[in-house]
Amino acid sequence: MKKKISIVLTGVGGQGVITGANILGKAAVKAEVGVFVSEIHGMAQRGGAVVCTVRMGDVSSPLLPSGTADVLLSMEPVEALRNICYVNKKTKIITDINPVIPFTVAVGGEQYPKVEEIFKELSAHAELYTIDALQIAKDAGAVITKNTVMLGALAASGVLPFKPDVLLEMILEGISEKYKEVNTKAFEGGMKAVKKG
Repeated sequence: MKKKISIVLTGVGGQGVITGANILGKAAVKAEVGVFVSEIHGMAQRGGAVVCTVRMGDVSSPLLPSGTADVLLSMEPVEALRNICYVNKKTKIITDINPVIPFTVAVGGEQYPKVEEIFKELSAHAELYTIDALQIAKDAGAVITKNTVMLGALAASGVLPFKPDVLLEMILEGISEKYKEVNTKAFEGGMKAVKKG
């Protein structure tokens, strides 16, 4: 295991970024790995940007210097690009391919970049994995499990200092029995998507 593992999670309000970071933190505690979690969520309730950092191992702060992330896990393509400062050539960027169009674009004030151009830029800076997390979540049975899909993708990246089962256990711990099967399918779908890519 690496002495330090640094993960940046990003997306927009309502995508479960903070929930995902907290689950990662709990999984690390369960696996007896030192962990720090931080969050920046400004106008998250209005669909604004959300960024969380999760640092595991021999770390003494949740703060992450530029260019030191092992993984940038993004629920939204442009948010991955917005946080490119954290990556280096060895970083794995895992992003959903589905944009969330901000209201500034919807009202005609701004333009959302072409998704292909976003991916081209991201792949020039790091190792890029693109997955259709929204479709995988739908196939699992609930769109709301998109963050579970992304955590499954992260588990398949090989970066975490514990087995995927530990992470899945933490996801399932906080939800009612009737949603456990859907979340398990979503997690496994995310894992398969990264293993395929």
